[in-house]
Amino acid sequence: MDPLKNPFSPGAGSPPPELAGRQTLLDKARIVLGRLKVGKSEKSFILVGLRGVGKTVLLNEIHTYAQNEGFKSTFVEAHERKSLAALLIPPLRQILFSLDQMEHLNQKVKRAFRVLKSFFNAVKLKTHDIEISLDIDPEQGSADSGDLESDLPVLLEAIAEAAQARGTIISIIIDELQYLSEKEFSALIMAIHKISQKQLPLVLIGAGLPQVVGLAGRSKSYAERLFDYPKMGPLSRPDAILALQEPVKEQGVLFSEAALNEIIAKTEGYPYFLQEWGYQAWNLTKNSEISLQTIEEASKSSLQRLDESFFRVRFDRLTPSEKKYLRVLAEFGKGPHRSGDIAEKLKVKPQSVAPTRNSLIKKGMIYSPSYGDTEFTVPLFDDFMRRTMPLDP
Repeated sequence: MDPLKNPFSPGAGSPPPELAGRQTLLDKARIVLGRLKVGKSEKSFILVGLRGVGKTVLLNEIHTYAQNEGFKSTFVEAHERKSLAALLIPPLRQILFSLDQMEHLNQKVKRAFRVLKSFFNAVKLKTHDIEISLDIDPEQGSADSGDLESDLPVLLEAIAEAAQARGTIISIIIDELQYLSEKEFSALIMAIHKISQKQLPLVLIGAGLPQVVGLAGRSKSYAERLFDYPKMGPLSRPDAILALQEPVKEQGVLFSEAALNEIIAKTEGYPYFLQEWGYQAWNLTKNSEISLQTIEEASKSSLQRLDESFFRVRFDRLTPSEKKYLRVLAEFGKGPHRSGDIAEKLKVKPQSVAPTRNSLIKKGMIYSPSYGDTEFTVPLFDDFMRRTMPLDP
């Protein structure tokens, strides 16, 4: 088929042509934002799931919805090399400028600017990863202690009060939350807790790998009551079929039942991989029906492309000891698996590989679904490791 008309779009955060199986979560976001709009309280929430389930896609949909409704929304992605303060200051500054541009001068907005300047000054003394211009005097004694757990709640409260004075709401959307430190997560939780208690119009909507739930709990014990943690997994068979069939149907093409069965078996229903197999199948087929034979060819192309990009970019970030650990984990097959069994296979004591395991968790490669267990965060990565790296005898 014509590659220019290919409806599928595999890529990090790329919106699929058919967002199947996520309507309940979109409805949840709309209810949360809608209740805040009419002055009612509602829990913030954090989407939890493995790589490739579409968390970023869904956050983008929520962000777009919030903007279309006229709310003030910002979307940032946490990562290992940037502090939470450095991530938040520029978009919060932008939100305040947009509030300031509304009709009539508002003292709550002006105060929020002063508190932001105080926060910025305190942060800048400790880090050099923020560069902004804010030509306003700080508010002495507000958010300027240099302690993030003390200062961030004061800052977000001031910004939420400014939004309330302007009759709007703010959604702060943060992807990859697992990369925050416990101190940063604690500060964020304390801020949302304070805002929730005062029923101010600001909500946090986030996403992260499964370890984010444990991180939140370690940061503050009441986090489990403050947030909802909707789980995102692979699509059900009906939703996977919908995600594949609807985009091609619009162009007079259909997957055969055998082809659908093969794709779902190969991808295990993960949205990212469904897009990849659909993309390759479209380019390879010459008929209006995508056959099982086409899918078998598409599987080779899909795996080659995943090995060279989706998997490889993660593999190349690993140290030799981390690669060895993951290769042994892969040898056990589908997880989870006991950490002690992995250490035994490596012929070392469990405590000696604990630093490697902890490093892999911080890099987002594995997580612990329960105490002492280990599992990949990237679906099909065990197959990639077996294809790519021979196991030491």
